[in-house]
Amino acid sequence: MGRNSTCGCAMGLSRRRFLAGAGAAAAGAGLGVLDFASSLFAQEAKPAGKPVVRVVYVRPEKEPIVSWPGGNCDVPAQQALFTKTLQDAAKALDIELQVRDAPLYKPEEVAALLEELKKSPPDGLLVGAMSLFLWQPVNDIVAKRGDVPTIVYSHVSGFTSHLQLARNMPKTYVGATQDIGWLAFALRMFHTTWRMKNTRILVLHGAGPDTTLKAWGTTLHPIAKARFAEELKKVEESDEVRAIADFYAKNADKVVEPTKEEILTAARNYITCRRLMEAEKCQAVSIDCLGWKDPVCLAFSRLLDEGIPAVCECDHNAAIGELLTISLFNRGGFIQDPSPNTVNNTLIGAHCTSPLKLEGIDKDYRAPYMLRSYHTRTGCSVQALWPVGKEVTVLHANAGSPSFFVGTGRVRSNIAQPPTGCCRTSVELDMDRCNDSRDVKGFHQLFILGNLERMFRAYAQLAGLQAAPIA
Repeated sequence: MGRNSTCGCAMGLSRRRFLAGAGAAAAGAGLGVLDFASSLFAQEAKPAGKPVVRVVYVRPEKEPIVSWPGGNCDVPAQQALFTKTLQDAAKALDIELQVRDAPLYKPEEVAALLEELKKSPPDGLLVGAMSLFLWQPVNDIVAKRGDVPTIVYSHVSGFTSHLQLARNMPKTYVGATQDIGWLAFALRMFHTTWRMKNTRILVLHGAGPDTTLKAWGTTLHPIAKARFAEELKKVEESDEVRAIADFYAKNADKVVEPTKEEILTAARNYITCRRLMEAEKCQAVSIDCLGWKDPVCLAFSRLLDEGIPAVCECDHNAAIGELLTISLFNRGGFIQDPSPNTVNNTLIGAHCTSPLKLEGIDKDYRAPYMLRSYHTRTGCSVQALWPVGKEVTVLHANAGSPSFFVGTGRVRSNIAQPPTGCCRTSVELDMDRCNDSRDVKGFHQLFILGNLERMFRAYAQLAGLQAAPIA
């Protein structure tokens, strides 16, 4: 695969021609090349440019023996480890990392940093608080750094009194933990704020001017819904289309209703979504798709598994939630219609699509699934089976305000059809801290595998958002 891809690019093939070639190879070679071809699209669908994050370390040149971290710690080596962790994460996220290696603690050094931040504010500032006796410079930086989103990282270098710093200050988060790997998530939070502001969501409903969601900075780019049918007609039954259809049919636990032609059309829908986003320079898609004869359910499932926000029914709240979830956790969420079960006091969420890579886009796990028909009893949709007993986060973002609702639950069951009639992927949750499941706020909330509530709340603190309980 690596040799072929290198040869293809060296010979000057266009990206689209290369994708077609990769799809042809996939027909004979299986999922590996197919995923590689799609990953090229996912990479190019990301916003142009990169965020800038500055890193400084507040500590003396020589740490006192009686202190934290103290004389029993090789402080320069500790700082080097922090920097290496940040550099690795920045490379993976495509962040421009500007690290000051020299320790910063003198008043004139703090003043110089603040002046630099004023003249050229970065997308994020990470302050490594590395000494128990040098928290005042940290306090000064946080108080005077302007509007720059700031994270203070304390690796067991502060007591309770120190860590009250900026506890309720917007766009400031104090990450106090001995977990050095957490620094990667710190950078992901910075990257998320930048990505929210630099993403264009393709909205297929009706043509009109672009609008920006002021609370998030995300751009909505509307086009006529008829464009989808026009583009779909141009998508031939190529090797790539057949490879996609073949993969989903062969790996399904069962193909219940869809015909071969309907599965092929579902694969063509995926190519259509890709082409429209490419043509319109967008990095996400939402379609007024309710009631379509040949739905985009399988296409959206695949896009979510590639890290591309794909949202049903032109729901802007869900689109923001999906973009936020993928950016923060590298996994898609399941948009659903909520239906409380008052007998069990549970929440049933149902829709005709779901991501399959529930543990993460970069993980091997794919949820088991069946291929089913859609509401119209035609076409191909996905019935994903969620892992019973696993924790789930429930999120409802508000596109019109800088806020979201968040809570947690646990998968109780997957709803069988028949005898139940509802959307194909149908997941029942036991909700945490919920006396009545009818109290769960929002509609088209996202179910996201894993207990991510604290990390969502951390991001809200950093981004200046309001996070409220979902029930």
